[in-house]
Amino acid sequence: MATVPGALIWEIVKKNNAFLVKEFGNGTAKVQFSKESNNLFNCHSYKHSGLANTKTVTISGGKDNSVVLATTKTRKQNKPRSILHKSVMKKEFRRMAKAVTNQVGDNYYRPDLKSAALARLSAVHRSLQVVKSGVKKRNRQSSRIRGRK
Repeated sequence: MATVPGALIWEIVKKNNAFLVKEFGNGTAKVQFSKESNNLFNCHSYKHSGLANTKTVTISGGKDNSVVLATTKTRKQNKPRSILHKSVMKKEFRRMAKAVTNQVGDNYYRPDLKSAALARLSAVHRSLQVVKSGVKKRNRQSSRIRGRK
């Protein structure tokens, strides 16, 4: 089976697809987002598209406060079930950031997505944090006595 080039796929899907979300920004300016699973920034562009690129990176939350780093295999593009290589990370944040940097940037996989992958890792890690319940700190500014001016 012959594979279709990514530029051709992008020309077909860039105007209209199921993942495209069009919203109005300031005034009449349109802002376009994408809900693709392999899109790190969720912006509608060829660089970040998970449909048009053969090498994509996905970072999502997993079970038990873990983070899943998934990259696509370049040789199995016609087999959707086995296209992703998933790595589950349960380490502290600095070790996970080092692993993402090594996997995405230093291995020449997609060095242009290194900062986007680190930003997504930070957001996913922050969302998995459990807020500790305890004694609330009182607001010190409201209890101060104001003097004369």
